Amino acid sequence: MNDELELVREWDAGATPLNGPAKALARHRLLNAMAHADERTGTGLSRRHALSFVAAAAVATAVTGTAVLIGTDGSGGGGAPAASTPRLEYAAVTVLNGAAAWEREQEREPVAPRDDQFIYSKRIIKETEQKTGRVRTYTDEMWGSVGVSKPSLSMELGREMWEEPAGKGNGVWPPRKWSELKKLPQDPERLVLAILSAGSRPDGRSIGDLDEPHRYEAYWLLGELLKNPVLPQGLRPAAYEALAHVPGVKTIPGVQDSAGRTGVGIAHTGRGSHKSKYLIFDPVSYEFLGFRDERTSASGKETYTQLSHVVEWGIVDRLRQRP
Repeated sequence: MNDELELVREWDAGATPLNGPAKALARHRLLNAMAHADERTGTGLSRRHALSFVAAAAVATAVTGTAVLIGTDGSGGGGAPAASTPRLEYAAVTVLNGAAAWEREQEREPVAPRDDQFIYSKRIIKETEQKTGRVRTYTDEMWGSVGVSKPSLSMELGREMWEEPAGKGNGVWPPRKWSELKKLPQDPERLVLAILSAGSRPDGRSIGDLDEPHRYEAYWLLGELLKNPVLPQGLRPAAYEALAHVPGVKTIPGVQDSAGRTGVGIAHTGRGSHKSKYLIFDPVSYEFLGFRDERTSASGKETYTQLSHVVEWGIVDRLRQRP
């Protein structure tokens, strides 16, 4: 341990000082590398060598603003497995905490919408039929009643759909009322437990005690929260950090979003195929890029891959009004 601390001291000497986000990313890379180094056997990297790689990556972040993560499974980057060549891998905790750091650098306190207003958003959906490869692109617009006391209008693959006002005591997830969003905790673990307590109520257990259905539920509810285009300052980065706390999240490198950008996916492995539904992030900056999903036709004969991202949003006073 003393050798490792000395290595960190040597790395820091004379290096360009890290800014806040770079420090956070370096810390998560360090923790990930240390954890995986203990698991390696045979020709894998030693714990000390893992620290060396992470230190170098952190310096690269400070100097250039970019860095790569050293993989832990001993396979070549994008090629066949090679026992002596580590491959590039984006650890889920690093991507999600990196996304939180990027968001905190960008976000500003938004104007709070009134309950009588609507949240407008426009998203692009690129849908591919898996059997034929045929691609169709849709532009869907949505007007969600903030106070859920008025009808809401949304589009699903170009078709208009109406949502009736919520009855007394009923609500929607994610909340649209600003007062309810402000009440959500921004501590990552407390946020996970708070959203579950509003759903299936895990009876005060810690995240580590959650069973597989609750873990997937937490992942899904946080993903739905992140689809909300406007959130109180601090809540979006907190949601990314909360996702990093959910057991079962996994990275899927080399995926594309609906704009054709290559990124890294974050999925949950606990239910079904982890490659079917995930969030997509930029592999360098960790900026959030969009979602991937799948749907099956009413006949059950066709399966479609859906890629989507929000291109515009705003607060408006009436249905069909645009910012």
